[in-house]
Amino acid sequence: MTQQHILKSIDEASMVIGKTWPLYSFVTSNPLSGYEKMPFIDAVNSASKLLNTRMFPEASLYRQAWEQGEIEEELLLKLLKENGLSKSPEFYLQQMESHKREEKINMDHDLDRIMAKWLAAFMDEGLAEWEIPGKKEGFYKAWRMLARYDEESGVKNTSELPKTSLEALAHVLKDYSKEEYTKIFSYHLAALPGWTGYINYRNDSNSLWQQTYPISLEDYLAVRLWIAQQLKGHILPENDREETDHRMVELQYTWLKAWERSWQKQLVKTLEKECTTSEPFTNEERIPDAQLVFCIDTRSELIRRHVESWGNYETFGYAGFFGIAMDYKNLNDGLIRKSCPPIVSSAYEVSEIPQANKGEQLLAYEKKNEIFRFGEYFLKRMKNMLPSAFGYVEGTGFYYGLSLLARTLTPGYFYRLKIKNTSSYEAICEPKISGVDAHEVNVHGISLDEKVAIVKSAFDLTGWKQFAPLVLFAGHGSHSANNPFGSSLDCGACAASPGRHNARMLARLANLPEVRIALANDHNLNIPESTVFIGAEHNTTTDEIVIFDAEVPDSHQQQLQKLKSDLLKAQQTATQDRLGIDKNSVALAQYKANNWGETRPEWGLAKNAGFIVAPRALTKNDNLNSRCFLHSYDWELDATGQALEGIMQGPMVVTQWINNHYYFSTVDNEIFGGGSKITHNITGKFGVIQGNGGDLKMGLPLQSLYQSDNEMYHQPLRLSVLIQAPLGRVTDILSRNENLKTLLDNEWIYLLVMDPLQSNDIMCYQKNMEWTPANEQVAGQENFHKKVDAELLEGILV
Repeated sequence: MTQQHILKSIDEASMVIGKTWPLYSFVTSNPLSGYEKMPFIDAVNSASKLLNTRMFPEASLYRQAWEQGEIEEELLLKLLKENGLSKSPEFYLQQMESHKREEKINMDHDLDRIMAKWLAAFMDEGLAEWEIPGKKEGFYKAWRMLARYDEESGVKNTSELPKTSLEALAHVLKDYSKEEYTKIFSYHLAALPGWTGYINYRNDSNSLWQQTYPISLEDYLAVRLWIAQQLKGHILPENDREETDHRMVELQYTWLKAWERSWQKQLVKTLEKECTTSEPFTNEERIPDAQLVFCIDTRSELIRRHVESWGNYETFGYAGFFGIAMDYKNLNDGLIRKSCPPIVSSAYEVSEIPQANKGEQLLAYEKKNEIFRFGEYFLKRMKNMLPSAFGYVEGTGFYYGLSLLARTLTPGYFYRLKIKNTSSYEAICEPKISGVDAHEVNVHGISLDEKVAIVKSAFDLTGWKQFAPLVLFAGHGSHSANNPFGSSLDCGACAASPGRHNARMLARLANLPEVRIALANDHNLNIPESTVFIGAEHNTTTDEIVIFDAEVPDSHQQQLQKLKSDLLKAQQTATQDRLGIDKNSVALAQYKANNWGETRPEWGLAKNAGFIVAPRALTKNDNLNSRCFLHSYDWELDATGQALEGIMQGPMVVTQWINNHYYFSTVDNEIFGGGSKITHNITGKFGVIQGNGGDLKMGLPLQSLYQSDNEMYHQPLRLSVLIQAPLGRVTDILSRNENLKTLLDNEWIYLLVMDPLQSNDIMCYQKNMEWTPANEQVAGQENFHKKVDAELLEGILV
């Protein structure tokens, strides 16, 4: 029974940690995902105590927002007054600035350091030349075999250690009650949330590294608690006698809500103005020259505006995995990576096969790639092998020095040279999709019904009405040099992989004659014979759009060349807009993309604050400053509400993850973020640490969020979702999806609905399925979750 209690308690305690994603697939997710069933304010209070971290923006950030006019004075004063706070905003800003958060001394520093050392050695994924013995036996057994060689662990003989991790835990906990188990485990899991978060990730993903070298939270706790006992450290945490200052928390929360609702008020004002000034699209016969489907990513808002400005082009927003729950097998390295949202199980595997009559070209490409990979392997071995290391470095240092000098002085030139001379297999290959059943790939492909469902879903969810001669599905990726967090700039909907593979696959399926016939006969969706679907990729660092056009027929070449010309113009104006310069903006973007000393090649999704689900007409004439995710949707074409439900279940949840990751990485970059890039050290090929040890960094680095050490760029606001659809339809969807209702009731996200059946009036969701008009919501605030005596609060702050 004791072992069952231990396992149950570990499971309960694991909610205090999220997931730390590896650098090669760095998904931005909510670090407090285990708390999402709790109200936001309760969750941050609980996590703050356990992790010793800030949960609200610092007073300096509130002051910046206040002085820049981001917080509306009238709205703030009303919120303060509702909580019995009648003095000026300046007074309360000074109160928050004078409030100093007490820094707790880590009494388990030595224990944390020892554990970090062992975890780094065991979990290494190919960076170290020599791996520790016994890794295949699992973390606890490997440590048990080697512990006596580590003087810091306090272990003299292997025989004194229990043979299994459960036995070790039972031995350490024999003097504690079962009621104390969860508290003990929570405390020790939260001591190194980055490392334990990565253990969590490896177990959930069941990666090849995890299958070969298993590690579990049970193993981690067994090793940690045994060492803690030997060092006479804390097993059961001492009772924290420091009481939470609920009064200061409420003040900070009030300012946060004022900030969020000030932004909402501006968004509502912008969209309401658009509804009253724009004319509805009625000219159904004016077919666009081309249609381009981009990811809902906030960075797509910029490029969509500029593409539309250069011609008769229509753009859409769709989740960047393009509705294909797939893994992708890379032709260059043979690795299979997830290429769909982490919350979705992969149903397909996509690989590359040669296009017609291009088999020999593919063989030549594979041979060239094999030689290149061997060259990389050879150079690495020469640098790392003991017999050759010193002589090789001495002999080649001069040439490496020249290369480093050139890359430092002319990174933009080398970027253009690399792009020009790098051959792409997309020109000679086409993607092939296969089903995955019980982790086995069906080499015969997938059924026609599945192909039709994938293509139909794309048009259903985006509210498609007509087809242009050219339709581009543009995934997105990024390019940066010497950037461990490079994958965080790729497509979040593709599990931090580039979206080009999904885009090419959807274009391939939509071009199949049998798919078009089935769509017309069975679903009344008629795609003209003159329409050609093409895969593409938007490089978010340079705003270049690369088109994979190897199979576009000659009949469309003239139209394609015009589109390419206009996309180059769009790149020029988009980079000018984004970088704030008038000349040589593309060259500067390329310079930043390939400069190995650049800490900020692009801002990524910083400043994200909204998610708009509506037709493009609602936002087309406005500059949203890349602050909103944009998903195309037409309520009139979604009679059953099934498309909207899919958007709310998938993209809305994923954008909430992204938004929460940016929020927490900003409010406490030391705990939830990545710290400064300047002192980063890569460990094990999967993560970074600060300096030479310590906890694994779980979030975005400082430079991705702040313009300087003290001046913010990202504004830490919770996500505001706005949907244009009948209110009754949205309410019905929420009533069927308790998980979505919980996110809203617990205030992890805001939801606003623009009801087209009620003159596009905007309603704001309140708790328990209640709604209020937007103009009332932004001017008021419901009672604080934990009420306090307002008069007492006023007296304490004075």
